[in-house]
Amino acid sequence: MDQDRWSSSTEVVAEPGLLVDEVAAADDATALAFQDAIARMWATATTDTTPRVLGQPGVRLRTYLDLRQVLPQPAEQ
Repeated sequence: MDQDRWSSSTEVVAEPGLLVDEVAAADDATALAFQDAIARMWATATTDTTPRVLGQPGVRLRTYLDLRQVLPQPAEQ
């Protein structure tokens, strides 16, 4: 993993409603739990792995969301 990719968090988002979110977490489980939580609400490009930066603690996760596509929530019982 290229460390410069994470030190510069500038990414061009072409349309309103699209979002790129970068998360740093202590471990895979925490990062993936965050991804799962937001993927229940909005259309999200998900991953099964979290990259690590050599020499840096924790993991990183970049998530792409489309806030225009709100997912239906299950009815409360």
